Amino acid sequence: MHTLYPAIKPYATHRLQVDAIHDIYLEECGTPDGIPVLFVHGGPGAGSSEQDRRFFDPERYRIILFDQRGCNRSKPHAELQNNSTAELVTDIETIREFLKIERWILFGGSWGSTLSLVYAQQHPKTVMAMVLRGIFLGREQDFQWLYQSGANRIFPDNWSHFIELIPEAEQDNMVEAYHKRLFGEDELARMNAAKHWSAWEGGIATLRPNQDVMDHFSDPHLALSLSRIECHYFKHKAWLQDKPILSRMKMIARIPAVVIHGRYDMICPLDNATALVEQWPEAELQVIRDAGHVAIEPGIIDALVRATDQFAQKFEKP
Repeated sequence: MHTLYPAIKPYATHRLQVDAIHDIYLEECGTPDGIPVLFVHGGPGAGSSEQDRRFFDPERYRIILFDQRGCNRSKPHAELQNNSTAELVTDIETIREFLKIERWILFGGSWGSTLSLVYAQQHPKTVMAMVLRGIFLGREQDFQWLYQSGANRIFPDNWSHFIELIPEAEQDNMVEAYHKRLFGEDELARMNAAKHWSAWEGGIATLRPNQDVMDHFSDPHLALSLSRIECHYFKHKAWLQDKPILSRMKMIARIPAVVIHGRYDMICPLDNATALVEQWPEAELQVIRDAGHVAIEPGIIDALVRATDQFAQKFEKP
C-alpha cells in the first residue's frame, strides 16, 4: 500500500494581491522544472497544509499549493466580500499566469473537486489531467443531504449537537439558520455557531472516529473560516445553479482523470462520483471500500498517490 511521500518544505512562497481586498498565499514545492500540479483544497474555507505537499513525488512534480480567499494564510481571514466561485476560478487562472505555466494537473478533493471541475470547464486547454477525490457536485440534493435530511439519519447523535443552537421553528432551513448566527452581532455566539458547524462536518468525515481530524476541525481559526465561508457559499448554492457541473461535461470530455471516492462517504455520497463519471469517458472511478470522506484515510492515500505516480509516468519528460 502506498503512503505519503516524506515531508518537504517550499522552495518558494508568494503573496498575490488578487483584488483590492484579497491577498492570497501561494507556495511551490518539489522540483521547479517538474510536472506542474495544483493542489485545490476543500471547504470552501479550509485551507492547505504541510501534509498536502506529500501526495506527489517531489522529484517529479512542481507542487503548487494556495489558500483560497479568506482561508488559512490568505488575508483577510474569513472575508466574504468578493468571495465567490467565479472569483476563485479567476484566482486559479491568475496563479497559472503568474507562475508562467502553460498546462498543469489539477488535484482536488471535496469542494476542491468542485472548484477544479468548474475551472477546467472554463479553461480546458490549460488542464492536462485531473485527480479528484470525494466529489461534490453542488446539486440541491447534495446540500440537502448534508444540512437537512440524509447524513442526519446516519449520525443522529452528531446531528443533535448540530441543531441544539437552532430553535425548532428554524430547523427546516439549517443553512439559513446558521447564517443568521454566524453573521450576527454577538461575537461569542458567532464563535459558538462556528464550532458547532465545523464539528458537525469533522465528526462525520471519516469511516472510523479519528481524533486528529476532530482536533483539526475544532481549531478556532479553521472553524471560523470554514463555517462562515461554507455557509456563505452554500446559501448561494455555490453559484452553480445557472451552470450545473454535469451540464458542462462535454467541455472536459477528453481530459484524463482518476476519480477516487470512499464507499462510506457521509459528506459527499458516492452518487456524486458515479453521476460524474457516467458523463466523463476519460475518467476512471476508484471506489475505496474502507473509507469515508477525508484524504488521510489509508485506502484513499494509497489511491491518490498511485494516481499521481501514474500521471507522473505518463507526463514525465523523456
